[in-house]
Amino acid sequence: MEEFLMKPKIDFAFKEIMMDENARIGFLSAVLELDPENMKETKILNTNLRKIHEEEKLGILDVRVLMNDETEIDIEIQLTELRVWADRSLFYLSKMYVEQILAGQDYDVFKKCVSISILNFKLFKEEKEFYSRFHILEDKRHIKFTDKMEFHILELPKLPKELKDDSSSLLLWAKFLNAERKEEFDMLATKSPYINSAYQQLQLISQDKEKRLEYEAREKAIRDYNQFMLEAKQQGREEGLQQGRKEGLQQGREEGCIDIVKNMLALDLPLEIIIKTTGLSESQIHKLNTKNTMI
Repeated sequence: MEEFLMKPKIDFAFKEIMMDENARIGFLSAVLELDPENMKETKILNTNLRKIHEEEKLGILDVRVLMNDETEIDIEIQLTELRVWADRSLFYLSKMYVEQILAGQDYDVFKKCVSISILNFKLFKEEKEFYSRFHILEDKRHIKFTDKMEFHILELPKLPKELKDDSSSLLLWAKFLNAERKEEFDMLATKSPYINSAYQQLQLISQDKEKRLEYEAREKAIRDYNQFMLEAKQQGREEGLQQGRKEGLQQGREEGCIDIVKNMLALDLPLEIIIKTTGLSESQIHKLNTKNTMI
């Protein structure tokens, strides 16, 4: 049997891979365009964002990293389409940002906060590039308002099928995260010592029985959620069609009755005959007559 390997884009597997410091340094240096040799230290932080007020949502992040220059990074993987992803990313990054300051402190305590989103769907459907980076800029002159908040988006469905000799380290990492077959992992591991470290970590956790159970539980939860959403959409469509048919029939009957009543009234037929012929009540005929007058 082929050796079992977890899919790195399942968030549980990604978290475990990022526990390896070499893999973590390699991935972050590729996204942030930094020399990995200059990244002396990265630390995994607590992924639970504290609640300032009881009514606030509690944010759970996939991987949260502190760089040696005090930059905080939130890395998230989203496998199912979420149209409000931009709002969600802003919410989490804003919480990270405000958590840095305590009562009585000055504003100069704030350090840079970075959001990295790895998406298994197309967020920017009209754009072809798989990678986007956003800052807060002035609209016309593109002057940077602040460098304290930064957003990186990787859209896995947009990855090219084939690699080139000059493929960027970021593309190599994206292909690794999207890979599912051993031969893909073997090939990508030869391209970078950092990806090789990630691959070794992936092999290690894939053979751990307890971690495999956690991984499979997470994968099942994702499948169940996707199926639930699919069935909900299908049910919504069916109910919408049924409602549409009912409304269409009702509208058709009403329009037919308007024509009949209009013709009968034009002939000055008694109300009793109109009621007997159409099956409508006096009040309904009055309403239709009113509509006809308005028309």
